[in-house]
Amino acid sequence: MESGSIKTPLVEKEEEEEEEERNSSSITSGLLLSTSVAVTGSFVYGCAMSYSSPAQSSIMEELGLSIVDYSFFTSVMTMGGMITAAFSGKIAALIGRRQTMLISDVFCIFGWLAVAFAQDKMLLNIGRGFLGFGVGLISYVVPVYIAEITPKKFRGGFSFSNQLLQSFGISLMFLIGNFFHWRTLALLSAIPCGIQMICLFFIPESPRWLAMYGRDRELEFTLKRLRGDNSDLREEAAEIRETVETFRRESQSGVRDLFNMKNAHPLIIGVGLMLLQQFCGSSAISAYAARIFVTAGFPSNIGTSILAIILVPQSLMVMFAVDRCGRRPLLISSSIGLCISSFFIGLSYYLQKHGDFQEFCSPILMVGLVGYVLSFGIGLGGLPWVIMSEVFPMNVKVTAGSLVTVSNWFFSWIVIFSFNFMMQWSAFGTYFIFSGVSLVSVVFVWTLVPETKGRTLEEIQTSLGQQLS
Repeated sequence: MESGSIKTPLVEKEEEEEEEERNSSSITSGLLLSTSVAVTGSFVYGCAMSYSSPAQSSIMEELGLSIVDYSFFTSVMTMGGMITAAFSGKIAALIGRRQTMLISDVFCIFGWLAVAFAQDKMLLNIGRGFLGFGVGLISYVVPVYIAEITPKKFRGGFSFSNQLLQSFGISLMFLIGNFFHWRTLALLSAIPCGIQMICLFFIPESPRWLAMYGRDRELEFTLKRLRGDNSDLREEAAEIRETVETFRRESQSGVRDLFNMKNAHPLIIGVGLMLLQQFCGSSAISAYAARIFVTAGFPSNIGTSILAIILVPQSLMVMFAVDRCGRRPLLISSSIGLCISSFFIGLSYYLQKHGDFQEFCSPILMVGLVGYVLSFGIGLGGLPWVIMSEVFPMNVKVTAGSLVTVSNWFFSWIVIFSFNFMMQWSAFGTYFIFSGVSLVSVVFVWTLVPETKGRTLEEIQTSLGQQLS
């Protein structure tokens, strides 16, 4: 009897562990394929954002564009992105995640072809605008799709692949932009869009979207493709249905409740972080990196190659730091680093203009730009999006997310369009302003942004002085 009383709990524990292991999902070939196809869109987004950097001098010379013309060409993509970002949630909900990615590929392919064959600034701008329509959809639907197909225990790493592929796209554009004509570069950039368009027919639709429309048989078939034939899918399928029903019920009051006073603090945090992320000059670095080096008298091909080399390892570093260090320390460290780095960049321009210590200008510029890229990546680059998803209550998440996303595109447009004019006004003054904005970011995060690492939604809302609705 004594032996049996000892054995029974052990047997029960082993059975529970076997059941948990059977129900736990593994990384399957279907999951890897679906994620890889989706993040091809993130790669396209990175290429589109940084294309204007290596192409600037040759496009302006060949088509006779002025600074005003090229600033508009570069910024018109963010205008297009702002338009589709405002409707991306509704589009993805109406026609599905796969179809939304397919539409984005059509927009991007047309955009790249229009840019590649443009003989005047009108077609050039039309092509860039269609690229904006495409990447505006990509910026929303890719992370949503990945989050919805990935098991909980792998979601963090898989979701990070979105940011990683964006960085890879920027890096590749910086590197190969030194060797290819701008028209060839545009044609090469259209290839990943075509590859994704074809591969989309071989991956399943999001299980959560299928549940939204009551397509239960397709939901179970899709989960089997993503989780493997040996997985017990009943519990996950039931959880998805329950989550979708809760979301449908709680999102009905989103628009009405968004501007309630109790949501003022989260709105300030969400929109404020997006404003500071852009007004510290981040979009200008991606869009005009080559010109920044040329203006400072540094070889642009060497400078952009160095930035390209550090971008991907820096993104990998962030993956291991976010959940260990917390949001606030990384945001504050990032802002301090951006403040110092922007000051160094401005100092290099100042010394060059006034003829003092000319031999130190290039090293100071390179230290500043490398420090800027590293500092931006560890905090302000991705964490505002993470925090945005954590501070808003469920009943306003979708509406608030759309507002914050559109705000980000709008602030990006302001920076990209005005950057060249600011540099003409004062190169060192521009970066001293960016340095000042970064300093404001430190104060903003210190006083208004709570630590959300390892905390439940209820705890976050309590820290913001709210009650969950």
